[in-house]
Amino acid sequence: MGCFGFLKAMMFVFNGIIFLAGVAILGVGIWVKVDSGSILNFLGKIEDAPAELSQVLNVGYLLIALGALLLVIGFLGCCGAVRESKCMLLLFFIIVLLVFIAEVAGAIVILVFRPLASELFTKIGTAAVKNIQKDYGQNADITGLWNTTMSTLKCCGFYNSSDFVGSPYYVDHNQQYPPQCCPGIDNPCNQTMAGGGTTITGCFLKIKQLIDDNTAVIVGVALGIAALEICAMAVSMILFCRIKSMSA
Repeated sequence: MGCFGFLKAMMFVFNGIIFLAGVAILGVGIWVKVDSGSILNFLGKIEDAPAELSQVLNVGYLLIALGALLLVIGFLGCCGAVRESKCMLLLFFIIVLLVFIAEVAGAIVILVFRPLASELFTKIGTAAVKNIQKDYGQNADITGLWNTTMSTLKCCGFYNSSDFVGSPYYVDHNQQYPPQCCPGIDNPCNQTMAGGGTTITGCFLKIKQLIDDNTAVIVGVALGIAALEICAMAVSMILFCRIKSMSA
């Protein structure tokens, strides 16, 4: 019974963590959909944005669905282990198995359609630059969101400072760039300053670099999650078989 009790305890703790993670992800998903000032809503306001971007904007619904799914999985795992319910453990196994299959299928799709990603980013970049040149310095919401993004990521424009050429801000401020493009400089941020030694990259390149620098971490986390799912399925099936043999 010692090994059986240990597996029950591990099942409870593991699924308790899953349950709490589900609560957190569900909260983030709700926040993304409710917060009108989020970056997703900002992207949704970009005119002439590619149609494919609408799929990215549904990430809030995806987070809500993922959070709800984790809540169900955590509940079934915890209650199934504590109550020694064969039905809950079997349902837990089936759901985790389906999630695992979906993750494998998703990874395959990403690898197959990876070349299309560069084309999508090009379309997004074109739309973002047009958005800057039309509304930055004139539309308070767009201006504030770009300023927040550039200040947070320490970047300038989508590609670089030239994205602001012709924008209302550029015209109204005597051909000057936003101060975020010239960090640490008190003088007006003109073309000479923006192109000097303190030049910072665009926000797109900053995000791309961040992802590239953490590729190993992302892959490691994905493999770790897959290993945990396999272990969870194995433990749930062991408990299911043990409970079934005890009740026979």
